[in-house]
This record gives sequence, C-alpha cells and structure tokens, in this order.
Amino acid sequence: MTSEKEGEDLVDVLLKLQKQGNLEHPLSDNVVKATILDIFGAGTGTTAKTLEWAMSELVKNPRVMERAQAEVRRVYDEKLYVDEANLHELKYLKSVIKETLRLHPPVPLLLPRECSERCNINEYEIPAKSKVIVNVWAMGRDPKYWIEAERFYPERFVDSAIDYKGADFQFIPFGAGRRMCPGIAFGMANIELILANLLFHFDWKMPDGNKYEELDMTESFGMAVRRKHDLYLVPILYHSFAS
Repeated sequence: MTSEKEGEDLVDVLLKLQKQGNLEHPLSDNVVKATILDIFGAGTGTTAKTLEWAMSELVKNPRVMERAQAEVRRVYDEKLYVDEANLHELKYLKSVIKETLRLHPPVPLLLPRECSERCNINEYEIPAKSKVIVNVWAMGRDPKYWIEAERFYPERFVDSAIDYKGADFQFIPFGAGRRMCPGIAFGMANIELILANLLFHFDWKMPDGNKYEELDMTESFGMAVRRKHDLYLVPILYHSFAS
C-alpha cells in the first residue's frame, strides 16, 4: 500500500508548507499558484516549444531528418524501443537539438539582470542598478559568431566544443552564471527522449500533399517564441513495426 508521504505531489507539499506556517516568508495562495505556474511554464512549455521547432526544422530539411532518423534507428533497432540507456550515442540528434536552441531559444529574452556596479562595455557606460535584458535570440543569429547564421545546419555542432552550459556566450539558451536555468539536465533529457521516439517510430510528411519547402516558419514573439501557425504533420509507422 502506498504511504501518504510516497503519494505526495508538488501541490500537496506546497499546501503542507503553507499550513505549517513556520517559514520565514509565508506561502500565500498567490505564491503557491505562481510556483505551480512556473513549473508548468518552465518545465513543460519550453520543452514542448523546442520539440515543435525541432520537428519543424527536420521536416523543412529532409537531409537532416534522414540522417537523424538513421542514427536513432541504428542505435535502437535491436531493442525495438527507445530508452535513456543509449541516449549518449545519439551525437547527431544532440547537434540537431543544439541547432534548434540556437535558432529558436524558447525564452528569447533572458530575465532582467541588475548591474551591481558601474561598468563600461564596448564604450557603452552601464550605470549601477541598471536593468539589463539579454537578447538570446539575436545572439544565436549573429553572423559575427555563426557562419550562415540563418541556416539550420546541425553539423556546426558536431565535434564542436561550443555548448549551452553557460561558458560560450554566443550560445546561452539556458542563460549563464549563478542565475542560469537549474533544470538543464532534466529539460534536455526530456527533449532527447521524446524526439528520439518520434524519429524512431515514425516517418513524417506534410499533410494534404503540401511540399516541405512550403512549411511556414513564421515566429510569434512573446515571453516565449512559438510558431505563429500550428504545426500539422502526418506520421507514418516505421516499416520495422508495420508487420
């Protein structure tokens, strides 16, 4: 029988802490609701948007789709299912995800940072207490740092030392420094596992006979960058399972 403690979820824990009332900063109903909203927005919304952009780019670039599917199926064909144990072997898939995050960071403008002291950067004087917003979307498309910056080309990350962990400032979809996203490992594992499953079990085509080059990639900007128009694709069961 499952104990009460083992069956607790996030809401149970927050309400229990609120009821105890012994925190330095009490948990009001608004704080509880805001915390849950953050979990859904940052924990699932960003993952969903990244997956949607990844599938959009793969369909738009059939050469990349073919190479990514070939890798996933080579690694998992004997198992007949995708699990976490072999995700480290999917080098090209990881490059596809990095390239997706470069062109389509789920949070285009990092939350404001406050300068602790006056400084001068590239002849721009930044007064103390200034609020600074980092445009991650523009940095990922800056031709000063990226060759063919507007092109979806995952090969740029193959055998490259550039990573999203905050040390390469031209590529910081998760931020950098002490305030960077604490959920990087969880988020990336989610994206890799879901995308690998989508590519392993299905082939994909445009609906109604539309051509892949006609796929509309218009962005809708806000707190997150999403597709302006919903993505519709037709899944075709991979032949290994069709029988």
